[in-house]
Amino acid sequence: MAITAAMSPVSASSRLNKNLHQHYRSLPQGDVAQVTYVWIDGSGETLRCKTRTLECEPQGIEDLPEWNFDGSSTYQADTSNSDMHLVPVRMFRDPFALDPNKLVLCEVLKFNRQPAETNLRVRCRKVMEDVQDLKVWFGMEQEYTLLGVDGHPFDWPQNGFPGRQGPYYCGVGADRAYGRDIVECHYKACLYAGIKVVGTNAEVMPSQWEFQVGPGEGLDVADQLWMARFLLHRVCEDFGVVASLDPKPITGDWNGAGCHTNVSTEASRAEGGLQYMEEAIEKLKERHAQHIRVYDPRGGQDNLRRLTGLQETSSIHSFTAGVADRGASVRIPRQVGLQGWGYFEDRRPAANCDPYAVTEVIVRTCFLGCPGGGDSPEPGARLLHQAGWLEA
Repeated sequence: MAITAAMSPVSASSRLNKNLHQHYRSLPQGDVAQVTYVWIDGSGETLRCKTRTLECEPQGIEDLPEWNFDGSSTYQADTSNSDMHLVPVRMFRDPFALDPNKLVLCEVLKFNRQPAETNLRVRCRKVMEDVQDLKVWFGMEQEYTLLGVDGHPFDWPQNGFPGRQGPYYCGVGADRAYGRDIVECHYKACLYAGIKVVGTNAEVMPSQWEFQVGPGEGLDVADQLWMARFLLHRVCEDFGVVASLDPKPITGDWNGAGCHTNVSTEASRAEGGLQYMEEAIEKLKERHAQHIRVYDPRGGQDNLRRLTGLQETSSIHSFTAGVADRGASVRIPRQVGLQGWGYFEDRRPAANCDPYAVTEVIVRTCFLGCPGGGDSPEPGARLLHQAGWLEA
């Protein structure tokens, strides 16, 4: 007698006839191009999108017109004054509609052309311009968890738990790797789009995965990570599952999800660079509490569930650093410690962090001596205050 396991529930739309769908998708479209505008909504976490037709394939950002949307439906405006501006900032190839169609990452401006409260890119861009000479590189490791539409981890027993953690990290096999089809499709979609994904792997908790973006300078990695997140959600939509960036999706003795951030400068990447990393880490230690408030969209409350000092995390209440220590706040990789140059890894950012805020505050603390928050002199600091990222 055949034994069947209960399947994680998937969305109804994912069970529609995909061959029929492909017929329409493959129809010729002439010289026009479909362009999908993507933006961050008022939650600071969720992405939105809508598509328009252009008369020809855009060759660059200068070919993309500004657009608008109803901010009252995205937690960004009142109904009485709801129009928000979409300003294209990065263009990518569209792995779903294919060439000549495009995906466009946009900044959001309010009716008065001021940045929306969750548009942290404007502020980040200004800071990165101030440190251009340092050639600061970032690499970000995005962890996420696959869920059924009922919120239960994908492919977990419906009325129980899988075996304890141990065999799943970088695991192979039907009893160890849950959802690899989704991961591989997302990987290829990112490469087609032009996103610098440098790797992916199964994580410690079953149904949890990671991809890495970078290294890149300034805004580059943050832009690419936001679009990679969009692609992840779109790929998961096709498969009928949910990609969760919750930093602690399952309570108990299960690993949480972070967005570990690797940092280096031209000086740290040269011989003798370890001393510059140690100086930066000491500055991070002095501003630990301020960084915790920036590293998730709820002022540290999400990371409070994740940074317990267990399951390969540091305690949210203290700062630690070490070589090859995955239980530290900041880790220097073993090879970096041996060779004396390279990068360090800040392991505190939560999976649902805003990469613009994370990279900005690291630059401020480590390289500008002006980390933001109440002691920041420039008017742009109000954006983070209003969004609840930093103390007043």
